[in-house]
Amino acid sequence: MSVASKWGSKKQRAEAILAKLKILYPDATCSLDYQTTLQLLVATILSAQCTDERVNKVTPALFKRFPDARSLAGCDLAKPALREREELETLIRSTGFYRNKAKNIQGAARKIVAEYGGEVPQTMAELITLPGVGRKTANVVLAHGFGIVEGVTVDTHVKRLSKRLGLTEYQDPIRVERDLMKLLPQPDWENWSIRLIYHGRAICKARSPNCDDCQLAHLCPSAGSSNI
Repeated sequence: MSVASKWGSKKQRAEAILAKLKILYPDATCSLDYQTTLQLLVATILSAQCTDERVNKVTPALFKRFPDARSLAGCDLAKPALREREELETLIRSTGFYRNKAKNIQGAARKIVAEYGGEVPQTMAELITLPGVGRKTANVVLAHGFGIVEGVTVDTHVKRLSKRLGLTEYQDPIRVERDLMKLLPQPDWENWSIRLIYHGRAICKARSPNCDDCQLAHLCPSAGSSNI
C-alpha cells in the first residue's frame, strides 16, 4: 500500500506528520537569541545562509554596540571611511555576506526610524518593504515578535523536507509556503516550520538523510529512496 493511499489525502498526511513532529519536538522554539523585536529582526537577517548558532555568537556584541534602531540607522555605510561602518561590518563578518547584510540592516533601521517611530512594524505588508526582509523573515518576526501567525516560514530545511515528504513539488519558497498553508491548520503554521527545522538538522539532512532512524518514514514517500 502506498503512503498516499494508507494515509488518505495529502492534507490528512500533513496533519499526521504535524502530530508526530509535536511528539518528537515538544519544546521546539526559535533558536535565535533576542530580547527585543528589533533584535529578532536583525538576527533573522543575519541568519540567511548562516547557522543560528553562529548568529547567536555574533549578536551579543552587536546589540551591545547598537542597542536600538536609531543607533543602527546612524551607521553611514555610504562612507567607507567612517568607523561605524567598519565596526558594524566587522561585528557581523563571520555570518557571511556581511557587506550586504550590513547594508540591509542599516537600511531597515533607517526606514524603521523614519517611518515607524523607531519601532518594528507589525504587518506583513510593512515588513516586506524593509531592506533585506522577505516573507521568511517577516513570518519569523510576526510570529515570535508579535504572536501573529500569518504564514509559514520556509527556509532551506522546510523547503527540502516538505518536498521530500511529498507536500509540495516546488522549489520556490513562495509556492512552497502556499502549498503548506493549504494543508496545515493556521495556528500550527509557525510551529510546523520550527519542528521541521529541528528534524532537518537532526535526521533529514541535505546530503545524507537518516531514513532508518526517521520516525516520519512511514509517512514519507521518499523514505529509503536514493533520489532524494
